[in-house]
Amino acid sequence: MPNTIDAVILRKMFLAGAKNLEAKKEWINELNVFPVPDGDTGTNMTMTIMSAAKEVSALPENAEMAVMAKAISSGSLRGARGNSGVILSQLLRGFTKVMKENDVLDIPLVVDACDKAVESAYKAVMKPKEGTILTVAKGICDKSHELLDNGCDNMQAFIEELIKEGDIVLAHTPDLLPVLKQAGVVDSGGQGLMEVIRGAYDAFMGKEIDYSINTGAATPGSSKPNVEVDDVMSDEDIKFGYCTEFIIMLNKTFNVKHEMDFKAFLESIGDSIVLVADDEIVKVHVHTNDPGMAIQRALKYGALSNMKIDNMRLEHQEKLFKASEKAAAGVNDGTGLDEDVEVTIEACGDAKQGKKAETEPSGPRKDVGFIAVSVGAGLDEVFNSLGVDMIISGGQTMNPSTEDFVNAAAKVNADTIFIFPNNKNIVMAANQATFLVEDKKLVVIPTKTIPQGITAIINYVPDMSVEENEAHMNEEIANVKTGEVTYAVRDTTIDDKNIKQGDYMGIGDAGILANGKDMDEVIMSMIEQMTDEDAELISIYYGEDIEEDKANELTELVSEKYPDIDVELQPGGQPIYYYIVSVE
Repeated sequence: MPNTIDAVILRKMFLAGAKNLEAKKEWINELNVFPVPDGDTGTNMTMTIMSAAKEVSALPENAEMAVMAKAISSGSLRGARGNSGVILSQLLRGFTKVMKENDVLDIPLVVDACDKAVESAYKAVMKPKEGTILTVAKGICDKSHELLDNGCDNMQAFIEELIKEGDIVLAHTPDLLPVLKQAGVVDSGGQGLMEVIRGAYDAFMGKEIDYSINTGAATPGSSKPNVEVDDVMSDEDIKFGYCTEFIIMLNKTFNVKHEMDFKAFLESIGDSIVLVADDEIVKVHVHTNDPGMAIQRALKYGALSNMKIDNMRLEHQEKLFKASEKAAAGVNDGTGLDEDVEVTIEACGDAKQGKKAETEPSGPRKDVGFIAVSVGAGLDEVFNSLGVDMIISGGQTMNPSTEDFVNAAAKVNADTIFIFPNNKNIVMAANQATFLVEDKKLVVIPTKTIPQGITAIINYVPDMSVEENEAHMNEEIANVKTGEVTYAVRDTTIDDKNIKQGDYMGIGDAGILANGKDMDEVIMSMIEQMTDEDAELISIYYGEDIEEDKANELTELVSEKYPDIDVELQPGGQPIYYYIVSVE
């Protein structure tokens, strides 16, 4: 085994680590402390690292270490989702600071890279908490120093010892976080990090691994789009026929103005544009009827690589013909399309959806704009009525990425944009976007729930300065108490409550407030613990699984119990959570 890691080996190690995490994501999701029915840590970490893996896999196999470092850092930063994903992206970003300065990594350099990784990750968290992925990363880093000081000069033995130490630290995370011990699980983020390292070690040892990365844009939260043959776009729907992709290896500075000019040109000849720029490379995707024009303009900035042009109309006709043949033969799997068709749709995207997603800002430039994260038609309508410019679909069931916020900001024609994440697991990803957008000021109001977001926007005062509004909204959201009602997906003990699979749970700002078999009893108990003598308003948002009549009955119960408090009912349409309740 080699005692150093060059760019070729590191490329394999990174892709293998990403693939191993992807394979274990559902198991890692199940380690989450709260037994709620939504994907969380495993999904977020996987989508984060896969964003970087797609960038790396698009590079030549003999790409230099510095180029690969940029791809890992930029890809993970833009794709970061949830707190665990953001922390993972910062660990990778810190590690690449050493990568980009060296063509080959020996043990002392790996130790240095571990230092930078842990330093970057801890800086990203305002109040670092031990017993988490941070603790596992730090334990591994400390062990690397110990091994180096003891004269370890064998890379294989070095990595093996780091994995052993990581497992030991992970096993002790419940001793540092009582909530883990009570739930009987180790930290899910730490487990995810260990799966990345294990996969990387397998590649270092020469284990046979499939390094191919699916570069499609699958619908978040699902592995395949649910599409019927009759719903697939027709040839007439494909306005621009060639799916064109390439990477520009920059030969000069590519600043924000260059990026905006190039994107504007691409918009003039096509749609479904994705343009990701880093210091040394620019990745481009566009649907156009004239790929040559896109290529010719790109050559102004540097040499091109990884060029790929697909005729979507031709492929579309061929795939539909295949699908109809299979359907006629009775071999269709029930999704309406075979796997090949689905992959094609994922890779090039629905032309109609792509055009809508890439809509540029319209109207005159204004001083202030708003972006909010929401899920559910009713909640979307509330935010729209309050003047929100862009709604990012997401929330507890699917955390948006940093790049989602960057793209949304590009579509809001304002000098300052207030962002309302509306979920505690999305705040960090939103904060990262503030470092990536240069032509506008992004201000993140750390709203941790939908009701906090609604309250924050209501309390925006046009006559106040940006700084005054930021302080005012932060003050107001502190007065909002939120409760959410869902069901338990497994038996567990948490917050001194014995919870059985299928129980209804009322989850408050600081933990589970109530659980049981009767939904109304759980809700009423939850609200009782949220109200006090200062309460003036109770807002109830009912989800997609609750009928309006049932919601009205609950509202009457609440109104009867709290006659001196205003009670409002709104259709939220949110999935997973039967009710979202706020008390102000």
